[in-house]
Amino acid sequence: MSDLYVLVHGAWHTGAEMEAVAGHLRAAGHAVHCPTVKGNNAGDDRSQVGLSDAIASISDYIASHNLTGIRLVGHSYGGMVISGVADRSPERIARLVYVNAFVPMKGQSLNDQVPPHYIALFDAVAAANNNSVTLPFEIWRDAFINDADLALAKAAYAKLNPHPYRTFTDKIELTRDIAELPIGKSYVNCQQDTAMPHSMPWHPRLSERLGLFRLVECPGSHEMFFSNPERLAVAIMEAGRD
Repeated sequence: MSDLYVLVHGAWHTGAEMEAVAGHLRAAGHAVHCPTVKGNNAGDDRSQVGLSDAIASISDYIASHNLTGIRLVGHSYGGMVISGVADRSPERIARLVYVNAFVPMKGQSLNDQVPPHYIALFDAVAAANNNSVTLPFEIWRDAFINDADLALAKAAYAKLNPHPYRTFTDKIELTRDIAELPIGKSYVNCQQDTAMPHSMPWHPRLSERLGLFRLVECPGSHEMFFSNPERLAVAIMEAGRD
């Protein structure tokens, strides 16, 4: 059976970095869209873009392409975006799929869900870079893509772009918590992901906020979109199926 997937990337990425996984989903017979969230396009003013702008850009993309019955997939920061989209347009979505992604409660920001040392790093970087943030390679290498060799880690890092910091600090506006939405929900947990310390894990700390949900686990780092897209595509299909 052919399903419709919309893959929403995380911070520092664009839709282009989702294409490797999208290719495997298409090879399995599915239709896939990989939009770039506002704030991560080349010409976007990263000092001005906030979380509501990012959410609106994906809601508008879905509406302009008249997409329905969507498996809406969010990676990392993309969990903030798909949560907002689902709150605005639940009738267009068949299932939400969070891939080691943030699951906000009403009125929470992304920064409310990360450890203090990340906030200190982001604050300092944003203050020196017109309110945009990047990751130092050393953190990227060990915490985000620890299942790749050095050459792949460097090649992937070169594709990243500065991210609008307001999308991390803005509080999300939801009419209800995600667990209350009458939509199927899944969480993909990549087991070697150390982007969040294991004392503050993605699963079950954030996944349990979905209420009733399907859990799919697979080996890999936070950046399986680069390091093992074929395996991640399988996990996403397991999470997205009816």
